[in-house]
Amino acid sequence: MYISTPVKTYLCLFLGIIFLGNMNASAAKPILYDLKCEHLTNPIGTDVLIPRFSWKINSSDNGVMQTAYEIRVSSEIGKLKNADVWKSGKVTTDASIFVPYNGNALQAKNRYYWQVRVWDNKGNVSDWSEAQFWEMGLLKRENWKAKWIQQAEEKTVQSAPSPLFRKTFEVGKTIKKARLYITSHGLYEAYINGERLGDAHFTPGWTSYHKRLQYQIYDVSEQVKKGNNAIGVMLGDGWFSGNLMGGHHFYGKDLALLAQLEITYTDGSQLIVSTDDTWKNTTNGPIRTSDLYNGETYDANMELHNWATPEFADANWKPARSNASLGFDHLVTSPAPPVLAHERLKPIKIFTTPKGEKVIDFGQNLVGWIDFKTSAKAGDSLVFYHAEVLDKQGNFYTNNLRSAKQRLVYKFKGDKSESYHPHFSFQGFRYVKVEGAKENIDLTNIEAVVLHTAMPQTGHFETSDTLINQLQHNILWGQKGNFLDVPTDCPQRDERLGWTGDAQAFFNTAAFNMDVSGFFAKWMVDVKLDQFDNGAIPHVVPYYWRDKQGGSAGWADVATIIPWNFYQLYGDKRILEDQYESMAKWVKFMADNSTKDLWNKGFHFGDWLFYTPADDVDGRAAVTDKYLIAQAFFGHSVQLMINAASILGKDADVKKYEDLLQKVKTAFVNEYVTESGRLVSGTQTAYVLALQFDMLPEELRPQAAQRLADNINSYQQHLTTGFLGTPYLCHVLSRFGHEDLAYALLMQKTYPSWLYPVSKGATTIWERWDGIKQDGSFQNEHMNSFNHYAYGAIGEWMYQQIGGIQPSVNAPGYKEFIIAPKPGGGLTFANTAFESAYGKIVSNWKIDAGKMTLEVHVPSNTTAKIQFPEGATEVKDATGNTVSETQLSVNSGKYSYTFNLAQ
Repeated sequence: MYISTPVKTYLCLFLGIIFLGNMNASAAKPILYDLKCEHLTNPIGTDVLIPRFSWKINSSDNGVMQTAYEIRVSSEIGKLKNADVWKSGKVTTDASIFVPYNGNALQAKNRYYWQVRVWDNKGNVSDWSEAQFWEMGLLKRENWKAKWIQQAEEKTVQSAPSPLFRKTFEVGKTIKKARLYITSHGLYEAYINGERLGDAHFTPGWTSYHKRLQYQIYDVSEQVKKGNNAIGVMLGDGWFSGNLMGGHHFYGKDLALLAQLEITYTDGSQLIVSTDDTWKNTTNGPIRTSDLYNGETYDANMELHNWATPEFADANWKPARSNASLGFDHLVTSPAPPVLAHERLKPIKIFTTPKGEKVIDFGQNLVGWIDFKTSAKAGDSLVFYHAEVLDKQGNFYTNNLRSAKQRLVYKFKGDKSESYHPHFSFQGFRYVKVEGAKENIDLTNIEAVVLHTAMPQTGHFETSDTLINQLQHNILWGQKGNFLDVPTDCPQRDERLGWTGDAQAFFNTAAFNMDVSGFFAKWMVDVKLDQFDNGAIPHVVPYYWRDKQGGSAGWADVATIIPWNFYQLYGDKRILEDQYESMAKWVKFMADNSTKDLWNKGFHFGDWLFYTPADDVDGRAAVTDKYLIAQAFFGHSVQLMINAASILGKDADVKKYEDLLQKVKTAFVNEYVTESGRLVSGTQTAYVLALQFDMLPEELRPQAAQRLADNINSYQQHLTTGFLGTPYLCHVLSRFGHEDLAYALLMQKTYPSWLYPVSKGATTIWERWDGIKQDGSFQNEHMNSFNHYAYGAIGEWMYQQIGGIQPSVNAPGYKEFIIAPKPGGGLTFANTAFESAYGKIVSNWKIDAGKMTLEVHVPSNTTAKIQFPEGATEVKDATGNTVSETQLSVNSGKYSYTFNLAQ
């Protein structure tokens, strides 16, 4: 066919435009990453019948919003293209978190594969994401074929040797897949053919064992082989049977094991190897004692070589004892990631104390255990003691551990090289004292292994001030040390319990630092299950005290505070649905214990560990009326009920709680506010809570904020708050125009302050403002933890006010957010980043000669409002254009602004 030259020219131009357009579209094609199913990546084992999918979008373009998605699910990875289980089709929406599965009913034990692709508002469509999967658990009682088994002889002592269980079996066909479903009363480590399964520690985890017990699922397709095989399991006392605050056997005396190995052959047939009385048992293994507080004694001379292999001779082992009375109805999978080993720290020095003790310094207060490799004569022992601090004279100090021994004993068998770390015990420590064959340990052959729940770090915060950076370091390490399966108060002394007040106070800071969604989704179920019939929430969860102790203001309010904050920060509406009844029961408890809407009954911890001068000669101790605190939290929890009911569409409840809130606030004013607007408790905490929770009429709030500021200044710009007032202190000051005073408190270096422990060499957050006093002596040894995260709640203010990253109440999960840094305190720069549910948010600023530069990154599929500091002038964007607005609404992308600061 003949085409004229002009036509050829135009045709080439036209095709070229199309080609370039396609190239541009391809270059800006959105990329999907960080795909999750129910807060987890590729979870093996869930009993959520309608799982939800989440993904993040990365694009080189600015202003990118998702306009549609398509999800496909298959029974095999090779069938994803055909989506033989479910295909959503193209769904027009910008939703990219917690998108529910909407196919046929999911089947127990099946693995499902899924992919997603998205369309954006630029006309681009992403590639299909990398294939992900999730696997269903044993959804019904009848899916369990195993029997509970226990050691051959009942336990007769409190801390007995760890029992071992084993079973041999033969595989006669080619294996398609193999799964082990396993749990225990106590802690377990499982092996197949001598290989330890998985990298998780302290399984099955700590829950309210009487009400639910987690089980794990292991893909053991590679470990099981054709021919002879063996499975072995070692148990430890753990939380179930071990020492809790000086008591033993709260959940039960005898350890037990439940395991079900299901092997599917390529021909479709199955072999099931389950725990029953054909299993063998012994207590003659090397772990002679194990205790969470007291440590572990390990005798290498009693190691049973290859005990979990088919070749091992177990003729001397006794038959295990099956126990039909142990139930199955409360078995569940876990929504939380496991406890894993993370950093490994080398010692920074080994030295001899004035008392002549050999001590190892790891340079960081941490939670985990030691791991060493050395040799000695058979029968020699190494004994390790763990401590957080040295005393004034430089000696090893353990008085604050109370009855917890934190001791490891290792007895050598005489091999050329022997290695060891504990199995069923963890320690809180920076320093380790070595006794026995101590000359065998040096800087090269021992390490500290850091243990905590696997929570990816999501926050980064750095400033021009090295002390503030160390404070952030301490906050993060306090979180690592105390987020070991449950949010403990402290990780070293004879306590280590899930104190509810600490957890609620720190939750928002925790969610900046790390992804704690799965961690708290798991723990909040136990909060709900352990709630007393009258609606009170226990002081600690999981609850273990034999008498009912709970209902304390600020502690029990964990029932309302965390679910609402969780929803705000992660955008997960389901937690409100799951926890709503528990939230309502807690509010009802407060109402039931009120007289004319005034909650002035019951026990309360109050503003725990508030500042008290050592020589309180003028009676200025910052004692806040505990019932004033209770009424303030009453109002706050009712407000959160209004919020939750509104989100869930419970209109009648909204009206009910709005009426109740008005009555609660009126009762607060009538009881605790004078005619002139002064609070009857004139403390910092009293004013902070009244202002934070809007308990005062609006016209009285400015003068109340001024009284708060006056109080702080009367203490020479020092705080006096305890566990309940501290989290909100700087927030209230910022809200009511006292930003400079908030900075003054943060930057204060003398006691009491956040930086005082830093000046004393702290590497984690202390329980007390003066855990180490100014003269080097210690606070009360009965309550003086040096790893206690509650006061680290200042981290939220640092991220939000210094860094400027703030969530929007109108679009949870950072779908919309605010960037509003407020420089101060002499800082010349702050670099802040946060990996939200939608992607990485960045707010970096620096000041040079009165000019401030602000750089902002907004993830795809989100929008942000940028608020410049008050008094900013001559604002220009990256292209040099003048910006006249003091607040900008921006879409995704990277932005840079420069402006002059008010002098």
